[in-house]
Amino acid sequence: MAPGSVQEALGSLQTCIQPAACLSGRVTRTGKKQASFSHTVWAALSLRLPRQAGQFCLLGALLAPIRVLLAFIVLFLLWPFAWLQVAGLTEEQLQEPITGWRKTVCHSGVLGLSRLLFFLLGFLRIRVRGERASRLQAPVLVAAPHSTFFDPIVLLPCDLPKVVSRAENLSVPVIGALLRFNQAILVSRHDPASRRRVVEEVRRRATSGGKWPQVLFFPEGTCSNKKALLKFKPGAFIAGVPVQPVLIRYPNSLDTTSWAWRGPGVLKVLWLTASQPCSVVDVEFLPVYHPSPEESRDPTLYANNVQRVMAQALGIPATECEFVGSLPVIVVGRLKVALEPQLWELGKVLRKAGLSPGRVDTGAEPGQSRMISQEEFARQLQLSDPQTVAGAFSYFQQDAKGLVDFRDVALALAALDGGRNLEELTRLAFELFAEEQAEGPGRLLYKDGFSTILHLLLGSPRPAATTLHAELCQEGPCQGLSLGQFQDFSLHDPLHGKLFSAYLRPSQKPHASPPGSPPALANGSVQAPKQKGD
Repeated sequence: MAPGSVQEALGSLQTCIQPAACLSGRVTRTGKKQASFSHTVWAALSLRLPRQAGQFCLLGALLAPIRVLLAFIVLFLLWPFAWLQVAGLTEEQLQEPITGWRKTVCHSGVLGLSRLLFFLLGFLRIRVRGERASRLQAPVLVAAPHSTFFDPIVLLPCDLPKVVSRAENLSVPVIGALLRFNQAILVSRHDPASRRRVVEEVRRRATSGGKWPQVLFFPEGTCSNKKALLKFKPGAFIAGVPVQPVLIRYPNSLDTTSWAWRGPGVLKVLWLTASQPCSVVDVEFLPVYHPSPEESRDPTLYANNVQRVMAQALGIPATECEFVGSLPVIVVGRLKVALEPQLWELGKVLRKAGLSPGRVDTGAEPGQSRMISQEEFARQLQLSDPQTVAGAFSYFQQDAKGLVDFRDVALALAALDGGRNLEELTRLAFELFAEEQAEGPGRLLYKDGFSTILHLLLGSPRPAATTLHAELCQEGPCQGLSLGQFQDFSLHDPLHGKLFSAYLRPSQKPHASPPGSPPALANGSVQAPKQKGD
């Protein structure tokens, strides 16, 4: 979606206020309506596969345990081959590709045992279409859609290319040894300089003139349910070299492999898949994509164009949805907003506890921060159940002492109450977080207050909201927004005004919600589906 396109943004907005369809894991029959994982597997199969339900349960009880046990045995047999390839080598030697007998013996052993592992889990057939390019033709491979932890099966027809992985995975038994064997490029989420080093290493290997094997990326960066492509991250495209797109499909009658933001956990997906008589995976190599000069200079443009090519080949949409940390967001205009703001889930928790937000006397003072503890939070909201208190309290940003700003609580409760119209609610938000000007009369909304409001009401990541605040302030003489400017943005802007209306008053939308959308509640909030806990 081009940020300047209002019509496309409003179209994406309708997706924003639905359950995160492209992020949910579902057991589905190909071409049929999705079945919720809130039902049991037996119920799903009884409705969709009445003749196979008995067979499935029998295989799940007898075949799946044997398959999983044998697969784990093979997984541990991989360790000696992985260890042998790097044993005795220094860190300096590991900065160059491994060759000689280590490469021949260990590479062949790991490749053969890996194929056996997936075979034991039920992947009896890997169908390959197209032709894999050489490392000189395409130093980088990009695979999508990334939908499951089974996707590393694509490494097999690609002859075990190098991968990018979290540095934390090095401490995982066997997996860490396989990453060292692979000479994987490691990124640490806790080291700010790590991403820069990864970019430099990717560029070094991709421009080595065929010295290094190909590098494989899953550019979505997380798993979806294959119904759409998430926004590609630019890491695979920074080097500006040609890439070869690789499509992954699981054309089975029952989709048991999807492992996404919402849906079943690892063990359930593993059990469901191992219970199938035969699982098939299709790996398709598309023609090499050669970047234009503009794409070589702009990794984001390059990533977006490759995403569209792959989405077209898959016959699914290319979306702007991405993850910021663990939060799924989508770009709407100049702003990133959460697909399902935590405000909706907070409303669900409070309603379950029998609390009506409108009956709470918050007593928050405009422009005055008042930090409260979890105990005071419980007293103020008249909550007694410890689990409910802890759950509701966790929705607010805490400082180093574990305290939250009561203004955050007051604004969230006012939004959930639904007793105020949007003009009154935005005025309240401004009054709570605006500050006195250092010079001159009146109060202005600075970047911290602005980002807090957007994070609470729309689920926007704070860095994205801070960037937008700077852009809005460039249009005026001050470094803060007046009430009029804030309401022009939140109420009268043709795009962002629609966004505030859709998120805070979904029951007042002019168009009926499509089937499957979250039901609008009397207090103006939306009941958000439960997120997966993995």
